[in-house]
Amino acid sequence: MQQSGLAYKSSFVNYYILCSGPEALLCFHGYGEDGTSFAFLEEKLGSSYTLYAIDFPVHGKTKWNEGYAFTPDDLVAIMEMIHPFNNKKFSLLAYSMGGRAVMNLVQIIPEKINRVVLVAPDGLHQNIWYWITTQTSIGNKAFAYTMNKPAWFFKVVNTSGKLGIINESIIKFVHYYLDAKEERLLLYKRWTFMRRLKPDLPAIKKICSEKNIKMKFLFGKYDRIILSRRAAIFSGARNIDITIINAGHQLLKEKYAKD
Repeated sequence: MQQSGLAYKSSFVNYYILCSGPEALLCFHGYGEDGTSFAFLEEKLGSSYTLYAIDFPVHGKTKWNEGYAFTPDDLVAIMEMIHPFNNKKFSLLAYSMGGRAVMNLVQIIPEKINRVVLVAPDGLHQNIWYWITTQTSIGNKAFAYTMNKPAWFFKVVNTSGKLGIINESIIKFVHYYLDAKEERLLLYKRWTFMRRLKPDLPAIKKICSEKNIKMKFLFGKYDRIILSRRAAIFSGARNIDITIINAGHQLLKEKYAKD
């Protein structure tokens, strides 16, 4: 695995190059991870692909200095700097949060894409609270306040759990990422940075059919964070496969690579 980086505007974008196969595979990691998440694929894909895996803003070694904005245009420009677009198509792989980025690329540059694999992808459902906290000024200010003073939020979450309104997996997820102040502030930054990446699912479905793009979804049967039913809009679509395996949300592991 080779670490590299590039200057973009006033920022530094870190990325990794894995393998040296003939076809390019652009990889996008999940929340709180970085490009090294795909290292286990070197042995399995080395003869077929060269993998390019970036670190998103506020992740890994990337240093983002463009304010609280990471746009689809930024994404496309960075990808072209890492792997110049030419007449040869490339493939895309994303896990969780990275799904938002990949689905935006499908919308913007479909003519460059051969195949897409989305592993427990975020972006299939517009959560009302995510929309309020990232798409409205008042909501974003309230979000920032809560990340600094979260006592009331924890009380609501814990009470909702006792009443059976939300399941235990969600409660554990919330405490895992929000108990520490540093993690709360990172959550605020990461969610805010990604707010411009908003997939249009009907458009993506149509594009995959018209451009003959092969797309595969992989979900965990017991995942309570990203639910497989959110991909129902793609069911029965030509070139699109939806696979559900006996697992939870943590699917980016070697034991699931064969799926």
